[in-house]
Amino acid sequence: MQILMMQFEPVWEDCEASLQRLEVELQQAMLANPETRVVVLPELFASGFSMQTGRIAQSRQGTVYAALQQWSERYGIYLIAGVALQGNGPKASNCALVFDSKGRELASYRKNRTFNVAGEGEHYEAGQQSVLFEIDGVSCSVFICYDLRFPELFRQVVPDAELVFVIANWPASRQLHWETLLRARAIENQCYVVGVNRIGTDGNGLRYAGGSMLIDPWGETVAYADATQRWQSAEIDPARVQAIRTQFPFLGDRR
Repeated sequence: MQILMMQFEPVWEDCEASLQRLEVELQQAMLANPETRVVVLPELFASGFSMQTGRIAQSRQGTVYAALQQWSERYGIYLIAGVALQGNGPKASNCALVFDSKGRELASYRKNRTFNVAGEGEHYEAGQQSVLFEIDGVSCSVFICYDLRFPELFRQVVPDAELVFVIANWPASRQLHWETLLRARAIENQCYVVGVNRIGTDGNGLRYAGGSMLIDPWGETVAYADATQRWQSAEIDPARVQAIRTQFPFLGDRR
């Protein structure tokens, strides 16, 4: 399974302009990587990590959702993207949406741990559930940014999950934490972990250095994208998960 990690830099709080920019970059990336099966975009890819939910949050009838549907169907890919969805109350939801290759919503995950250092919990409603979904026979799950600091969330989906996606807006000032925690989650859960972070600078002046990675179940880095790269492609071997879990059955000793 070939996975394309897109380190997209959105236009700050401007979803329409971001969609126009991404359409160009996605076309270029797919031309360069025609065997791609899964495309992964960062957290809140169309706006950046903004608390202005009244400006950026949309419904499933909005242009962001429609664009994701169209792209997944057009390119025949699974598409994972972070979006701000309008809620039933005053708060929005920081979500990861998963679309299949027919443009159908396969899964929806709401960020379980809001980043309250930045006041996220005042504007976004925290989720309570993890999700599992299947891509080409591979059991997958997805988490969002700050969730990465909470290993108990990952234990909720393992050993079922063989591949875990983490989408983020993780600032360069804590880049060491991002890369270390991604490796830790792969090692302790003996699964593939794909972490996709953005690049550039946001409207708050925070700088992002990318560092999107594919890490195998042994903790080895299969692919890495630095701050100069708009995307990076990599391939997973699902059989490697079962081989490592069989040879080293550490997960069976959980309590």
